[in-house]
Amino acid sequence: MYAKSPALPETIKVQSDNGSLRLQFSTKYNPIFGGKRKHQGLGMKDTPENQQKAIAIAWRIEGDLQHPDWQQLFDPTFAKYGLKTKYTAELKLAAPIPEPEPEITVGAMWEDYLEWKRPQVQPTTFNHFCKKLTNIIKGLVWNKQKQTMISFPCSVWDLPISTGIVDILLSSPFEEDSKRRTLVALSEAFVRLQSQGKTKLTINPFVMPVSIIKNKTDKYKSQVSADGTVDLRWWDTETDPEERDRRAFTKEERDIIIEAFYKHKNPSPRRLAPLIEFRFLTGCRNGEAFALEWKDVFLGRDKDYIRFSKSYNGMLKNTQVTKTGEARLFKIYPKLNDLLLRIKPDNAKPTDLVFTKLNGKHWDSNAIAKLWLSYDCKRNGVECSYPGVVTQLAEEGKISCYLPFYACRHTFITLQAQSGTDLLLLATICGNSVEVIQRHYLGIDTTVQVTDI
Repeated sequence: MYAKSPALPETIKVQSDNGSLRLQFSTKYNPIFGGKRKHQGLGMKDTPENQQKAIAIAWRIEGDLQHPDWQQLFDPTFAKYGLKTKYTAELKLAAPIPEPEPEITVGAMWEDYLEWKRPQVQPTTFNHFCKKLTNIIKGLVWNKQKQTMISFPCSVWDLPISTGIVDILLSSPFEEDSKRRTLVALSEAFVRLQSQGKTKLTINPFVMPVSIIKNKTDKYKSQVSADGTVDLRWWDTETDPEERDRRAFTKEERDIIIEAFYKHKNPSPRRLAPLIEFRFLTGCRNGEAFALEWKDVFLGRDKDYIRFSKSYNGMLKNTQVTKTGEARLFKIYPKLNDLLLRIKPDNAKPTDLVFTKLNGKHWDSNAIAKLWLSYDCKRNGVECSYPGVVTQLAEEGKISCYLPFYACRHTFITLQAQSGTDLLLLATICGNSVEVIQRHYLGIDTTVQVTDI
């Protein structure tokens, strides 16, 4: 019975024999082993973790046997591959084989890559690399019930970089997009490693096969079952995540949401209400609203604009530059002016935050999600979940559907564009390009009909 494995070499198979793992060599290698079919025990119990180790050994051996200089590279004693056999000592004495330098592991390459990558990207992006992609490489996933990380038998962290990493990662249970992003980053890490002369590999082992690279036209393909039956035509399939991101609230729904926060029975949603209204009226990014100080708001006859020059990261607890790295000015219009005058304290200092939680500290995305989406907690040892303001509005049918907090930005851009605001002006005040607005932010006005031509 063959051990289940996500990726095996072509000419060496990993087998389970009475609960122990062994390697079976293809008949093409019979001449090397005295004309007989070769089996090599590994001295390992048949477990998912040991299967991964066995795969790594099989790949190393096959790599040596397939090499043009295989006679110099292949070690018939198997000591080179970390195995001990009864013939090891005498064969080594008869034909000593120099111990090769150990190949760098995926984990070591990744850690070196992260140190190089750190100063090149925003702290938020780097945090994504450190946590999400690193966890995929380590085979770790967060278990919400146990509130801890659990390990899957698909870790490639300790494997040599030539150990069929692509096949192992692609067969792992993580989301497809996350696995592809991980492989793209690993590919970049390898190119850097190769440029430094730290590997003898000449071919990038992290390049995904063309057959599994996501094609932009895939969304137009029908879903076909194993027997060839068409289950869903492309027009019936679920929309792409980026297309879902284009959705926005209507003007009426926007006003219903704002009013619901202002009139909520609890103080925290009421405290959040001005920030919600501000984002709906400016389309600024979350962190830009969190970091806004009164010295950035210019109210008066000669100056009536807001300066967005920084962003607060709630995960890292620090203030950094905006996503584009540039400051921009936002012209204050009457409705926005009314909001700012209404919420500005008489004794406001220039360095005071415009929007704060009840404790006077920065708002952050996690705190807002509890009020917007839902709040999980334990009551008498029982897990409880309470709907957020927008979730409840959607459940009660007061708005057409639930959309996440970032839809405030989509809503502002969509309503402004539908009202005739120039897209170049809109892109400038929102810190984007016209192309990005058209591709990712601009929702569709379903009330507008095609012109009768």
